[in-house]
Amino acid sequence: MGIGIGQRAVRMIEVAGVDGSPSEVRYTGIDLFEARSAIDGPGVTLKMAHRLLKGTGARVQLLPGDPFTALSRAANGLTGTDLLIISARQDPRPLARAWFYIPRMLHAQSLVLIEEVPVAGGPLVVRRVGSDEIARLASRVSHRRAA
Repeated sequence: MGIGIGQRAVRMIEVAGVDGSPSEVRYTGIDLFEARSAIDGPGVTLKMAHRLLKGTGARVQLLPGDPFTALSRAANGLTGTDLLIISARQDPRPLARAWFYIPRMLHAQSLVLIEEVPVAGGPLVVRRVGSDEIARLASRVSHRRAA
């Protein structure tokens, strides 16, 4: 979640395709794209991201929007996700609501990593999110049916 300028995504696809064909790699990117503001940091348009990532040979799916909006539409089609990386630049409010959808995307060996905002100019920290924490975060979200 969070493509930024796309270079990390390209590197991840390249690494994932080392042992096999890049066409066997399936990459889904969730980003604000054109809706990105200055606060969200640098990024690419949807068209630019599509062009950049299609060049890797991977099967690419790009979902515009914040994590909650994108996953509320697409999570059921993202089952079997092996690796989920959440950028530190995600707005915490929609991310908190998105956790409701994340467990249905994962399997027992899925790896979930979240970048944490550096403290006082320190290095970016990437932390593994365990299944217990994922369940706890998902259970915090309440979804009420429309009246």
